[in-house]
Amino acid sequence: MPGKMALVDFNRCRPDSCTGGVCPAAKACPRKLLVQETPHEPPMTNPALCRACGDCVRACPNSAIKLTQF
Repeated sequence: MPGKMALVDFNRCRPDSCTGGVCPAAKACPRKLLVQETPHEPPMTNPALCRACGDCVRACPNSAIKLTQF
């Protein structure tokens, strides 16, 4: 059965434009599956565990995260 997952578009992701270089989308993920290892670095997803709630999509100021079918 097809599902959805969040993916980061690294061409649109600009963590330097986020306050303190901290990704608000990573902070918004309720399951902490979107992880930013250090400030000013793009976040990485764990798509296998993503529930596609969309919280990260709504929190990203650069519209760099999309929910996609798999």
